[in-house]
Amino acid sequence: MTIRVLIADDQQLVRTGFQMILDAQPDMEVVAAVADGAEAVSEARRLRPDVCLLDIRMPMLDGLEVTRALAGPGVENPMRVVIVTTFDLDEYVYGALRAGAIGFLLKDSGPTLLIEAVRAAAGGEALVSPSVTVRLLRHLSRPERGAPSPDEPLTERELDVVRLVARGRTNQEVAGELFVSLSTVKTHLGSIQAKLGVRNRVEIAAWAWESGVVR
Repeated sequence: MTIRVLIADDQQLVRTGFQMILDAQPDMEVVAAVADGAEAVSEARRLRPDVCLLDIRMPMLDGLEVTRALAGPGVENPMRVVIVTTFDLDEYVYGALRAGAIGFLLKDSGPTLLIEAVRAAAGGEALVSPSVTVRLLRHLSRPERGAPSPDEPLTERELDVVRLVARGRTNQEVAGELFVSLSTVKTHLGSIQAKLGVRNRVEIAAWAWESGVVR
């Protein structure tokens, strides 16, 4: 199955570089490469790509606005969005996470991580490598923000899963560390998402850092 990707970045060099890297993969195809947020929304809705790779700063609409339009709360059939960030734009990225972004990518991460991020998003998982997402979530988390307590408390085993997700573990790694099956991990994640009112593992990890479940 070919992963269809939309790239949105106002720098032509970045668009061209990303497209060359992704088009060179046997399982990927860039279906659109656009220079502003408004065109990103329009083309994404027209083409329904598997993954939208968005810059955080673009003309017309920024990455936060585009993410909210394509993957935000209330969007029917939300798309999978990976935000490209320079890491220091913490408030923008925090907003993008809350708007429905499934992953983050540093612009200088290199081809391997770019490919990994797109494949992870296409598979419905966030990029949670310790070198990127966990560091980013630590940077985003502010003690004064806090995190709401769920109406229904998480079980001890669910908290174990949350801690591992927040530390960048994949589902397979969580299963191995907790000595449970992969399907059990997925069941726990579904329950955790329902209790916390979040839609993906990135938001689970953000809640963990903000609530003090991990430090």
